Amino acid sequence: MKPIPAALRKKAAKIKLLLLDVDGVLTDGGIIIDDRGVETKQFHVRDGQGVSLLLGSGIEVGFVTGRRSNVVRHRAKDLGVRLVYQGVANKLVCYEAIKRNHHLEDNQIAYVGDDLIDLPVLRRVGFAVCVADGWPELSSTVDYITTEQGGRGAVREVAELLLKAQGKWRKLTVG
Repeated sequence: MKPIPAALRKKAAKIKLLLLDVDGVLTDGGIIIDDRGVETKQFHVRDGQGVSLLLGSGIEVGFVTGRRSNVVRHRAKDLGVRLVYQGVANKLVCYEAIKRNHHLEDNQIAYVGDDLIDLPVLRRVGFAVCVADGWPELSSTVDYITTEQGGRGAVREVAELLLKAQGKWRKLTVG
């Protein structure tokens, strides 16, 4: 992971909720549909560990995705993620509802996205992140671009950044 500049550290230190797109962020963006119409996705174990570390450290995590998939529901349950929003056509409307329901301010929420549908939320949150292989047009909007690609450790990278900025990483790594 890259060193964390002071301005970025200051933003990351305020985060209480990390919202994640799924396809292209928690996965590599590939969607496999078998001949029975059953959808499959591949998740990286380090990204899951990052989500678990955040949840265990008091930072809430949620999934916001435009598609509907039982795979996402199963992955969320496996990780203990309670905030799961699927079939979201307008992510900004969903974001505003989440923010209102959880009594949070924009500067307390981070979002990781990878494509055009994520742009309105990325413009609003306190800490905006794009994965390394995301849509290039997002780069001018976000605070941080991961070194790792979506579905290949990008979420873990963001988790470590948030935990380090909040002074929680050392406690997790010192046995």
